[in-house]
Amino acid sequence: MSNFVLNAHSGLRYLILLGGVLTVLYATYGVASGRAYDKTIRILASAFAGTIHLQILLGLALLLSGAGFQPVLIGHISMMVFAAAAAQIPVSVMRRRPEEAKSILPHGIGALVALALIAGGILAIRPSIFG
Repeated sequence: MSNFVLNAHSGLRYLILLGGVLTVLYATYGVASGRAYDKTIRILASAFAGTIHLQILLGLALLLSGAGFQPVLIGHISMMVFAAAAAQIPVSVMRRRPEEAKSILPHGIGALVALALIAGGILAIRPSIFG
């Protein structure tokens, strides 16, 4: 069980990276072309935030399955929680705004900040992001 959770936790990072990059690229394209807020950015940003939340749950399952806690994980866990917040806040804020006040830019900024925090969190426990 622990090995499955570890492999799932390790492999999900590539889907998170893909979701984050797609969100940033679409937001950049949307801002550059003057596109209005649409369903695509909402789905991309929500999926990105959701996969980060799933990753956190898998990480907690990994800790609770007896994988062992090491002090270096404190930095990893805190960076990942901040990354989840950075991805989720624009989704939550835009959901509550009236249609004419919604903007694509916060999703791009939130995804970019989340990706930077994720990179820092990975580097807290590994020498390379992709290694």
